[in-house]
Formats: sequence, structure tokens, C-alpha cells
Amino acid sequence: MLIDSHCHLQDRKFGEDMADVIGRATESGVTAMVTIGYDMPSSRRAIEIADAHENVYATVGVHPHDAKTLTTSDGEELARLAESPKVVAIGEIGLDFFRNLSPREDQYLAFREQLAVARAVNLPVVIHSRDADEEVYEVLAEHAEELGAPEDRLIGVMHCYPGDLPQSLRYIRLGFAISIAGPVTYAKSNVTRAVAGAVPLTSMTVETDAPYLPPQRVRGQRNEPANVRDVAEFVAQLRGTPYETVAEETAKTTSRLFGLTTSVAERAGGAR
Repeated sequence: MLIDSHCHLQDRKFGEDMADVIGRATESGVTAMVTIGYDMPSSRRAIEIADAHENVYATVGVHPHDAKTLTTSDGEELARLAESPKVVAIGEIGLDFFRNLSPREDQYLAFREQLAVARAVNLPVVIHSRDADEEVYEVLAEHAEELGAPEDRLIGVMHCYPGDLPQSLRYIRLGFAISIAGPVTYAKSNVTRAVAGAVPLTSMTVETDAPYLPPQRVRGQRNEPANVRDVAEFVAQLRGTPYETVAEETAKTTSRLFGLTTSVAERAGGAR
């Protein structure tokens, strides 16, 4: 088992060869991929791709870069889209104070509105956080309190999380998984390596963020879900753990987070 918990198959860099990309991932042992929405068009497209491929799932959401575009009707549409059987989370949502492509006030409004959608439809969230760790934590702590989530429930995942180990453990205590991506393989990624080497596998997922963030072996090239194997293999080396263990345990975490072990038919009937 090996799952790419975060990719963007709807990105225009995956054009006519998207089916080949999915095929290469399957050949590499990737049993499932989650393609992540980042605005309204990409969210709709993610569902289309997931519906067309048995081993692909989708999320719907508006990235903080595009927070200024989110309207009330968009929020209502996200709730409707979330009822699609292959939609497993709300995201990618959060705060990005590094690029500030949307005003901070708009980012906060969009973040909180989409967290409210996630609570309404009972789905986990995929979180983008950059140069806004304290602010994101504060909002997510409020979200967790609103949910009243049991201690053993995963309520979301920190996508390609750049924080250190104490910060990661703080999110884990809230009920979030920590996702490790290609940058862990880069020579200067000591902070991320420390996290990947210590975070419990029961709270870890692996991802590609394809077509972005390729691992070192293919750095400078278009990333693909097949390359999530590089991430899992590197994590295994860091931990002194067999690759098969890391692949299986992170797949279990991803399945538990997104409900992938529940059949599509059951989820379509209302079970989450």
C-alpha cells in the first residue's frame, strides 16, 4: 500500500498524458491518489477526474492565494460539491502570509467560512500554512473545539508542513496529521527531516504536491504521483524502518483521515 495524499492532477501541466501519469503511479505501487482543489474550477475538475478513475479521490476548496475571490455562493457550492461520493475533504485552505496574494482579512474570512463548511458536511480539512503558523493554529484550535472531536479522530492534515517538531506535535494533539513531501529529500531540509524522523507514523501522510515539489532524484522536472515512493523511501531511511512499513502505515493514516476504507457506495449513502 502507498497513497499520494496530495496532488493536483487537474493542473494544466498534466494535459493529454494524465491517464499515463495515473498509470505510472499505479505501476509504482501507488494504490490511491487524492487530487486537491485550490479554487472553484479546479475543485469541479478534481471531482470529474476522481469520478473517471477508481483509485483517485478529490477535495474541494479555495486556496488562501485565491481567498479574495470566494463569494457566498461559492461557499454554498462547495457544500454541494462536497456531497459527491468521491470528495473526501475540504481543502486546500488556510493562510499564506508569505506571498499575501489575497489580503489577510480575506484569507481569514475564506478560511473560517470553509472550516464551517467542513463542519457542516462532516469532512476533514487539508491545510496550507506558510509564514502564518500561530495564526493558523489559533483558527484550527477554534475549529477543533467547535467539532468536539474525540482524541483518536483525525480532523485534518497539515499539507507539506514546514514547521519544526514541537509545532508538528502541537498540531497532532489537535487531531491533525503531518504530511511529508518531496522537499524532505533536499540537502538543506534539516527541519523537515527531523519531523519526518520523529512524528508517529499513525499521524503521518506522504504526498507529492505534483506537479510541484519534485523529490531530489527528479528535481527540476514535472512531479508525478509515482514519485511519492521517493518520499516514503527517504522517510524509511531516516527512521531506520523498512520501506514497506512506512508505505503501509502512512497509507493507513491517509485512509483513516479521508475515509478511504469506506466504500464509495456507503459514503454515497451518507456514511462518512
